[in-house]
Amino acid sequence: MSTSRTVDPPPATRSPRLRKPRAAPTGRPGWRQALRRDWQLYSLAILPLLFFLIFRYAPMLGNVIAFRKFQPGGDIFGEEWVGLRYVRMFLNDPTFWQVFTNTIWLGALTLLFCFPMPIVLALLLNEIRGRKLKRFLQSVSYLPHFLSMVVVAAIVMQLLTLDGPINQLLRFVGGDPIAFIQQADWFRTIYVSSEMWQTVGWGTILYLAALTTIDDQLYEAARIDGANRWKQIWHVTLPGIRPTAVTLLILNIGTFMAVGFEKVLLLYNPLTYPTADVISTYLYRMGIVSNNFSYAAAIGLFEALIGLVLIVSANLISRRAVGTSLW
Repeated sequence: MSTSRTVDPPPATRSPRLRKPRAAPTGRPGWRQALRRDWQLYSLAILPLLFFLIFRYAPMLGNVIAFRKFQPGGDIFGEEWVGLRYVRMFLNDPTFWQVFTNTIWLGALTLLFCFPMPIVLALLLNEIRGRKLKRFLQSVSYLPHFLSMVVVAAIVMQLLTLDGPINQLLRFVGGDPIAFIQQADWFRTIYVSSEMWQTVGWGTILYLAALTTIDDQLYEAARIDGANRWKQIWHVTLPGIRPTAVTLLILNIGTFMAVGFEKVLLLYNPLTYPTADVISTYLYRMGIVSNNFSYAAAIGLFEALIGLVLIVSANLISRRAVGTSLW
């Protein structure tokens, strides 16, 4: 009787043992390890985070009084639920729509004149070859930014009074003095002009920094191709600072409705309300002066929603049109 015997295959035909491949090391430590290693650096972020938590995020809880009846001295979150009562109030208030229109006008004029001017000034400063002259012009253009808003408003009012330098110049050329501060038609011109004088110089800092990142070889190649200074600016300089310009444009659009409260409050008066009264000053009078906090909270929430829609829309359009966005 024969017995069968299992014959092992030759070594060359044996199938190799399958092993699970090891994951390649990523070289990035976990967040716990990074926290233990760089805790001194992370500790520097504690105070900024506390600032935003206390003064930015915690006050958002107060938006609930836009839907509740709030009385000074009562419950901090309102006495009773009233729903959309205050929303219907400001939507049916003709004064609010006049204020809303004034805000749109001032925001549009500020964006139209104050946004491109820092780009123009940065391009002009970039063309100056004398280092001392360039530093002097930069310092002169930066100084108004460091002035207090009260000082700026006082300078504007002193220049435009009936006995101020502007009206004295008008008398010198044979014209009649103009009460600039008391006329509603002049307020937008005064506001935008003072805003340009105060902010244009400071706004050039980011653009000058962006100009330093442009490769000089691009200018050299443009000169070899026969491009003059204007063509170099158009085809090399402006595309080089486009990401910075688009980012700042999105941020400015996001704050479109938040027209400067302090300057408007210091410059306007009841005679200029038809063109000068904006949402922020209207909120101040309704909330702080008249103690109608719920009504003011409803209007402020409406303004914030518009700003959110504007910045999200601008970011989406920018990402699809030019490929640059905040997120």
